[in-house]
Amino acid sequence: MSRTTTRTRWRIGLATTALLTATALVPVPAHAEAVADYAITVDPTAKGAKIDDTMYGVFFEDINRAADGGLYAELVQNRSFEYSTVDNKSYTPLTSWTVDGTAQVLGDAGRLNDRNRNYLSLAAGSSVTNAGYNTGVRVEQGKKYDFSVWARAVGGTALTVSLQDADGTLAAARKVAVRSGGWAQYKATFTATRTSSNGRLTVATSAATALDMVSLFPRDTYRNEPNGLRKDLAQKIADLHPGFVRFPGGCLVNTGSMQDYSEASNWQRARSYQWKDTIGPVEERATNSNFWGYNQSYGLGYYEYFRLAEDIGAMPLPVVPALVTGCGQNQAVADDALLKRHIQDTLDLIEFANGPVTSTWGRKRAAMGHPKPFHLTHLEVGNEENLPAEFFARFQQFRTAIEAKYPDVTVISNSGPDDAGSIFDKAWQLNRDAKVDMVDEHYYNSPQWFLQNNDRYDSYDRNGPKVFLGEYASWGNAFKNGLSEAAFMTGLERNADVVKLASYAPLFANEDYVQWSPDLVWLNNHASWNSANYEVQKLFMTNVGDRVVPSTATGTPSLQAPITGAVGLSTWATSTAYDDVKVTDADGNPLLSDDFSGDASQWTHTGGGSWSVQDGQYVQTDTAAENTMVSAGDPNWHDYDLHVKATKKSGKEGFLVAFGVKDTGNYYWWNVGGWNNTQSAVEQGVDGAKSTLLTKPGSVETGRAYDLDVKVRGRQVTFYLDGQQWGSFTDDKPAEPFRQVVTHDQKTGDLIVKVVNAQSTDARTAIDLGGAKVASRARVTTLAAAPDAVNTETQTPVAPVTSTFTGVADRFTYTFPANSITFLRIRQR
Repeated sequence: MSRTTTRTRWRIGLATTALLTATALVPVPAHAEAVADYAITVDPTAKGAKIDDTMYGVFFEDINRAADGGLYAELVQNRSFEYSTVDNKSYTPLTSWTVDGTAQVLGDAGRLNDRNRNYLSLAAGSSVTNAGYNTGVRVEQGKKYDFSVWARAVGGTALTVSLQDADGTLAAARKVAVRSGGWAQYKATFTATRTSSNGRLTVATSAATALDMVSLFPRDTYRNEPNGLRKDLAQKIADLHPGFVRFPGGCLVNTGSMQDYSEASNWQRARSYQWKDTIGPVEERATNSNFWGYNQSYGLGYYEYFRLAEDIGAMPLPVVPALVTGCGQNQAVADDALLKRHIQDTLDLIEFANGPVTSTWGRKRAAMGHPKPFHLTHLEVGNEENLPAEFFARFQQFRTAIEAKYPDVTVISNSGPDDAGSIFDKAWQLNRDAKVDMVDEHYYNSPQWFLQNNDRYDSYDRNGPKVFLGEYASWGNAFKNGLSEAAFMTGLERNADVVKLASYAPLFANEDYVQWSPDLVWLNNHASWNSANYEVQKLFMTNVGDRVVPSTATGTPSLQAPITGAVGLSTWATSTAYDDVKVTDADGNPLLSDDFSGDASQWTHTGGGSWSVQDGQYVQTDTAAENTMVSAGDPNWHDYDLHVKATKKSGKEGFLVAFGVKDTGNYYWWNVGGWNNTQSAVEQGVDGAKSTLLTKPGSVETGRAYDLDVKVRGRQVTFYLDGQQWGSFTDDKPAEPFRQVVTHDQKTGDLIVKVVNAQSTDARTAIDLGGAKVASRARVTTLAAAPDAVNTETQTPVAPVTSTFTGVADRFTYTFPANSITFLRIRQR
């Protein structure tokens, strides 16, 4: 996470002044009198960047229960009794199950197969009931549900399968006869007589029976596929008309063990996502501990991802592990044989996707029901590695092997987890020097960062590697977040010759199982709803155009004030002792001095944690607490020097020394020894959303006292660690609220004028189409709402409104509403 941010006062229009903080835009009435004047000039004779059909796509990762309990339509949780306390302390093999009678989970030689390790031994006269996801199993009146189970019974038996909730029966019970002998699959179909989101599935037996893979699927899946996708969620992906689908992650790709399933010392511990685990009959697919804290069944696997991409007309873009772990693990696997095996697995994946039915892996694809190839053209190796040299050495071996056998496949590298910093710079240099085709960038930043960095790709080398912006989002799902992302996307389109692919992340979040927010689509077991960010993505993705038409716009003048604010101390999952805090003004006059020889009465505790004065130091002792901010001083302070002595006592990280502190959500801090004590950074919080301004590798020693000094002058800040300059930054980049891009749609002949007005003032705009001959009517799509508006299951304040504007001419005026995104589709004659 790397960013650059500023708080700016904007002077608007003729005699109108409006205060803009990009993350706290102030709504005004629909017919506001305040108007800012702008001009947009279009040059239809100039040729801008070509925009590929694959420009915008989606990124799916199994985070926030996006697969099981989400996109994957299975209604039974823990269907094969594979949950384990090894994977999650709250899990047992009977998690989500209730036993009435006697049952035992076994993992002996009588199991269903080697990869389906556990099964349930159910005694005669006993039953088990599954609670599903969220509040229970969801069924809808009149719809069909397909039940299946693998069972084994000596002498045979009869299973009674039923659906019910607290109010009674949801469907007529079914009798399933189990033959005497070994494992076999048995099926039944229910038709729901009532609608319920609180259902329970019960399986009862009249004789001792072994059960595994207890499943209940809605018949009405996306495109009616068996083992298919939840219809409403898949349709939301399809409605975006994405150019590509990146899958399956994310952090789960390059974290955990890289060993083969059969080689893992403990098969239940987290392993990196490996595609061969996820194909073939579902009862033979592995269950894996997910990096995000829960198990994934792999019922939704590579075959299903390829099918989804094909069904919605998108390019499949898989990501494979490079044997350098990321997401805080930061280890390079030194096992040449294992590396060679993963490289071969990747070659096998391409054969699975593209190979003829006569090939080994093409035959496996055909056996699953798809003899035609999936036409894989792009593949990514690795994800957000923090060890650029180690990653790139392994990436090069993947790249060489793939290009030798499949020269038409584009092999994508990456630049680490941040948008700037030493890791980013090193990774990009390695990629440039090796003439890599495409580099994946990731960043999650404050809305203000996105408003400031519309020009990010203007200066990228047109002849260097292309950019795949594989993961990006501003911190939040309010409309102000969508506004800032839309402003940034105009810059992506303007630079479509450099940025070839882009996808917001993550895609889905089940509201009862959230590990990460914000997210594009929210869901529970009975409904799903679009975030404001989704509506922005959909507007851009369904109105892309084929080529950029060069255009310019007037900007908004800004007034720069110095960084102001109090000072603060904080910790993150760490116990730290602070001492000898001194603040002096630019002339050396004291503003604050505290050696904690007495109490801590000068400090206000605004965060969590446990602070106390101990032996003349101010100590935070809770090693689980995050952001334990205490602050002191005047929020109007500016141009000052801050000195702090800090000592780490225990925990995961180091020190957080804050300056420019306005309140709990608005501050800067120097994060020394962050990210599990692997790097240091300067971050800015704006209304609770953080952006990184500066980052360097570095760690903190436990028990060692460090001298930290921060020098604030105007909007420039310089940092000293033990008397040596550590770094500096100048936070003076304006957060421009008015952004535009114009594209041409060859199929329709339309000029598409796309304008983002991310301020609380209407933007009266003179538009000059440069002599283009156009129709007098334009089709208009507008997203406009209060900045803090958030879509929910029951309310959708952020939704597109379509209209017609009849005043189009070569030169015309259009007033873009406050806090709005507007697309004008103008037909050229």
